[in-house]
Amino acid sequence: MHKFLRAVGFSKIKDRKELTALITASIQDATKRNYVTTKEDGIIAEFSREFADDIGITVCGEFDEDDKFIYEYYYPYLVPSRISTEEDLNVERHAATISYEGVCNEPRIGVTLIFYLQNIVPYIKYENEDRFPIRGTTLSLSALSTKGQIMMPIAKTEEEKEVVKKKSNYRNKLINNARKGDETAIESLTLDDMDLYTSISKKIRKQDVYSLVDSYFMPFGVECDHYSVLGEIVETKKVVNRFTEEAVHIMRINCNDLEFDLCINEVDLLGEPAVGRRFKGNIWMQGVINYPDKK
Repeated sequence: MHKFLRAVGFSKIKDRKELTALITASIQDATKRNYVTTKEDGIIAEFSREFADDIGITVCGEFDEDDKFIYEYYYPYLVPSRISTEEDLNVERHAATISYEGVCNEPRIGVTLIFYLQNIVPYIKYENEDRFPIRGTTLSLSALSTKGQIMMPIAKTEEEKEVVKKKSNYRNKLINNARKGDETAIESLTLDDMDLYTSISKKIRKQDVYSLVDSYFMPFGVECDHYSVLGEIVETKKVVNRFTEEAVHIMRINCNDLEFDLCINEVDLLGEPAVGRRFKGNIWMQGVINYPDKK
């Protein structure tokens, strides 16, 4: 049973029989089908069924010599709504299945961003044609969560928000320069981090940590595409899974100036989401690569 199946509205599936029926229904009544031929003349297929706006299940596998579909794996998904970053990225295949992880060096979050690739068929087509590297790609991110809570925002005036924004832009410039080998930028970042650590160490004795930390984005657990996040809710809506009638909250999250979509089952969310409030929880990051000439 996929851990994040409940995030798209399937929290009550209890055994293999119910799961098999769901996978079979997703293949037979697929909303979208994608096919691609491998270099070994095999055919890889993706069957995606949407159970509410932008959420669903994708089933992946191959066709054998008798043109029979052999199911290999499935995963729940949330279709991202907008572009999250334009930074360069790399893609690597998993060892056990025909699935892929993407890697993006996004300076705004301070860690190497790793995500599960949703649209593998276009990637395999480009790979078969030996067209990499491709210029002009962008990345749209989405995430699934099985446990989260809503927190109130930190009170700020418009002037304070403007100061924070300027500091963030300046820091991003320093990070970009540091990545190019600028020693002055590296030294400035080191000193800034030391000053920040000293400042928080003093304040933490008398203040709650979430009144000091506005947002964070950091790895969580042993799987490389899982993260613990705290970010501001930019947009929110509630949809209902047509198959189970379970309510799912879909939110647009701004975390360290990086925006991505997130969905969570209503039963797993503590609090009421609203624009301006903050979401705190653990997520599984997914991504869609947008190619300049879509295939």
